[in-house]
Amino acid sequence: MSKVRDRIEDFKDAVRHSAISMGYNESKLAAIMAKFIIHAPRQRSPFTRAALKTLESIGTLEQFMLKHRKDYVDLHRTTEQERDSIEHEVSTFIKACQEQIDVLKNSINDDEANSKGWLGIRTDYSNADTIAHKHGVVLILSERLHSVTSRFDQLRAIRFQDSVNKATPRRKLKRIKTTESADTSNSNNLELREPNEFQPEPLTVQQQLLDDETRALQVELTGLLDAVQETETKMVEMSALNHLMSTHVLQQAHQIEQLYDQAVEATTNVELGNKEISKAIQRNSSSRTFLLLFLFVLTFSILFLDWYS
Repeated sequence: MSKVRDRIEDFKDAVRHSAISMGYNESKLAAIMAKFIIHAPRQRSPFTRAALKTLESIGTLEQFMLKHRKDYVDLHRTTEQERDSIEHEVSTFIKACQEQIDVLKNSINDDEANSKGWLGIRTDYSNADTIAHKHGVVLILSERLHSVTSRFDQLRAIRFQDSVNKATPRRKLKRIKTTESADTSNSNNLELREPNEFQPEPLTVQQQLLDDETRALQVELTGLLDAVQETETKMVEMSALNHLMSTHVLQQAHQIEQLYDQAVEATTNVELGNKEISKAIQRNSSSRTFLLLFLFVLTFSILFLDWYS
């Protein structure tokens, strides 16, 4: 057998000579060869740039929460105004990230609407994989943002619970003090009335009216205090319910992702089934043609043999 000769260098020389004849110099040839060796980075699409920007914003939000976590939870490190400012900044961050995710969802819906034809039938099947990939990216970003917001809801619930625990003993002490002061004032009034029975009647009537107004105000303030305490308790319960709802929403997001994967798999199976059906139709038509041709040849052969005999 003849030995195989390597002609790669001859091919390179021929390409170099043809390039020089077309007006390329050595520097241009070196630049072109460098591009073949070291590929230039591919330009990212607007969707990819927006998704990376959203992911960076979520990461910044997570770092901000980790940095100010102790300041927000500990009541002795910062004041209420500083904690309110931290909560406002986190809410602004979350709102901005959610708006960016909504923009990505709208762009996916636009791409999906443009890929469909006149009767709603998908015309570009290669674009379906890209749209599915974009849906997955948006789902991942939503789950990441939801995990960050759930952690912030936990911190908010801790803050409300601490504030309620801090305010409840004070209110009990105030209530005890008000009842004791009311009892002492009533006893003093009774003691003062006994030696001063010889005072005129309008003074005792005025004192009784003041006592009635004081009791009415005490009852009203006690009712308002109970209502405020009940409202704060309901706020804590609402925060806990919000956290529970966010957890259920995350579970539903996982279920939606599974349903989406099953829908994509079902679409693929339907496409494969259509291909198999078309292949079966072609096989049926070819077998029918072969059978007719066989019967025709067989009939012609019988007639030929009969004529020949």
